[in-house]
Amino acid sequence: MPLTLEIDGVRWRERVRRLVDDAAAAGVTVVPVAKGNGYGFGNPVLAAEAAKLGVPTLAVGTYEELAAVTGPFAGDVLVLTPWRPWLPAADDDNVVHTVSRLDDLRRLAEGPGRPRVVVEVITSMRRHGIEPAELPAIAGLLDGVRFEGFALHLPLSGDHAAQARTLAEAAFSAVPDDDGGGARTLWVSHLSTDRAAALGRETAATVRLRVGTDLWLGDRDALIVHATVLDVHRLRRGEPYGYRQRQARRDGHVVVVTGGTAHGVALEAPTSAATARQRAAALARGGLQSMGRALSPFRVAGKQRWFAEPPHMQCSMIWLPDGVTPPAVGDEVEVEVRFTTTTFDRLVWDD
Repeated sequence: MPLTLEIDGVRWRERVRRLVDDAAAAGVTVVPVAKGNGYGFGNPVLAAEAAKLGVPTLAVGTYEELAAVTGPFAGDVLVLTPWRPWLPAADDDNVVHTVSRLDDLRRLAEGPGRPRVVVEVITSMRRHGIEPAELPAIAGLLDGVRFEGFALHLPLSGDHAAQARTLAEAAFSAVPDDDGGGARTLWVSHLSTDRAAALGRETAATVRLRVGTDLWLGDRDALIVHATVLDVHRLRRGEPYGYRQRQARRDGHVVVVTGGTAHGVALEAPTSAATARQRAAALARGGLQSMGRALSPFRVAGKQRWFAEPPHMQCSMIWLPDGVTPPAVGDEVEVEVRFTTTTFDRLVWDD
């Protein structure tokens, strides 16, 4: 039995459509992002949804993800990972490359064809991008490519509208408006629609807003995750169970449910722990895990339950103490997951 993502299709699509339409009304074009695990939906599903929206461009994370989206989506596809010399550089009319180094822009310009490129300018993210001091050198390299504008990948936390404006103005001053036709186009991320629209007005630019999480996962109440109960076993205090034969500390039940490490269940990135409270919570979780206790994402009888032991590849064992009526085999229990790391066995659209 599967780990299932159930989607309220009408509600979910209405919210997605509203975000795209509201942005268009403000003069901003949304570029949906389909990358990684496709935010739990899978990239082909998101590509098909983007096609229904009628947007001109879809963004993917890597070149390897192109094959999954180019069938369902017939428009332009922006690759967010910057191009490097070992990656394909085909002169494909539908593929837009991101360039973040002068050497790479030079190689593409001197290579065959005229590939479409977006030049990424480095921000305080400090991940990819050409330094502002290098921007004047770009103009002399654009004849060999089809220039589609500048990209800014902004941090999540804080207000970075001023930074975006400063970098945009520096980029536009370095490249004349007649170089390639896309010189006054900005591809930005992590700005609200209002901020993106204001950026466009302040810089006289066409703004394309890349949106992933907020577009696809902006209404979590439209998404419900269910795991199926596979087995229920009564345990007495002291009886062994699981791979590592731990002994039950008290009477209760072990409930075996679908969803394990192969699905991404209980996998998480390191915490940012930016505040004292977050650091204290991380320390508390670490202390419990050092004693073999970890809270599972599975909810039974209205409460999040403890793992009986670390999750298996395709299922998990959770512990129910005496006094809690266990579910029956075949029942479904709710699961709280991180959508960007979870792969579901099936998607059920409730339209």
